[in-house]
Amino acid sequence: MASSCTKYELCCNECGKSYGNRPLSACPDCLAPLEVQYDLESVRGRFTRESVTAGPASIWRYKELLPIPEGFQPDLPVGFTPLVRAKNLGKRIGADNLYVKNDAVCFPTLSFKDRVVSVALANAQAFGFTTVGCSSTGNLANSTAAQAARLGLKACILVPADLEAAKVLNTQVYGARLVRIDGNYDHVNRLCTLIADEYNWGFVNVNLRPYYAEGSKTVGYEIAEQLGWRLPDNIVCPMAGGSLIRKIRKAFKDLIALGLVEPKEVRFFGAQATGCSPIAHAVKNGLDYIEPQRPNTIARSLAIGNPADGPAAAKMIQETGGWAEDVSDVELVSGIQELAEDEGIFTETAGGVTTAVTARLYSQGRIGRDDLTVVCITGNGLKTTDALEGCFAAERAVKPKLTAFDEYIRVVDGQLIGADADLTLAGGAR
Repeated sequence: MASSCTKYELCCNECGKSYGNRPLSACPDCLAPLEVQYDLESVRGRFTRESVTAGPASIWRYKELLPIPEGFQPDLPVGFTPLVRAKNLGKRIGADNLYVKNDAVCFPTLSFKDRVVSVALANAQAFGFTTVGCSSTGNLANSTAAQAARLGLKACILVPADLEAAKVLNTQVYGARLVRIDGNYDHVNRLCTLIADEYNWGFVNVNLRPYYAEGSKTVGYEIAEQLGWRLPDNIVCPMAGGSLIRKIRKAFKDLIALGLVEPKEVRFFGAQATGCSPIAHAVKNGLDYIEPQRPNTIARSLAIGNPADGPAAAKMIQETGGWAEDVSDVELVSGIQELAEDEGIFTETAGGVTTAVTARLYSQGRIGRDDLTVVCITGNGLKTTDALEGCFAAERAVKPKLTAFDEYIRVVDGQLIGADADLTLAGGAR
């Protein structure tokens, strides 16, 4: 099966064996992960800056470089999220050329997972699945449930029992069956692998994973296009399973191969929470394997102790001259607040991790002040409001009178503000 223009198929990373197109995530011979490989020559001359610009304002402007089945007609405007110049945050952390790729506003469920699910479910339909599902730490659950509902597919979602209440609600509201598992994400994922085979269901991050992962490339395509068809010096990216950071690099390589951007080696920096940082640990210690960890962090969307793409992500980071860091739960909460206060972007805990790690990378001198750096924010803060519990005290109610407001506004932490303060009303009126 091929798309209308680009030929693609599943291939093994290790032995190179091809498997065509089918719901399969690992090579039966050597057990290595399968990835989608393309015949880029089939679109050379047709996939151009002009053709992309003329396309829809969504990931589907890049559809010829995505593994979507022949005849598939996408109609959900996923992606093409803002790339925002972060001057205020940059001033805080010592960065003069800092941008935020803001997938906290991705349609339809406010995370980058909408990208990967849209590609996975296009293939689920082509393979004849009528029930789809996923193992998830939250964002993927939301997106799978929402898009399955739109496509008329049944959905069964498995999550760790301690998942944030907002993410649970944001899954159930779409009518999906949600099953809470007494264990962490790694337990859930192993169970889903067994269920996919036993029930013949399409799990987006199990038997559909190679197609699902390709949706992440659209983050990279958009960054390059939004920068005026050029590549940044650095990417800072959160890491859970380790796929997103790798696929952004794959996107850049695609664009270089097709001549849409000038060749450039971008450095990649990974961000994890200290309570679950197996990829960062591998990078810091120069390991070519992952030492699994038991997650212990409020950044549940990153809490994968044995990431599938971890070894490949760590190797890639090292190859590009990048680095990986991890931050504590206290630091990630500060990261959430700083991004909101400086740039008006409310991110979930994963974004707090990425923001805090970015600040540390600048303070360590690993990223230069003038470097063009893009920070990837992957989810919305409305999903993890519990992380900020206790950060903001409830203020007393003020009577609806000007005198009461004047008294209230002139007292800060018990200290009377001087009469010459900026809080006086226009013209000195009271």
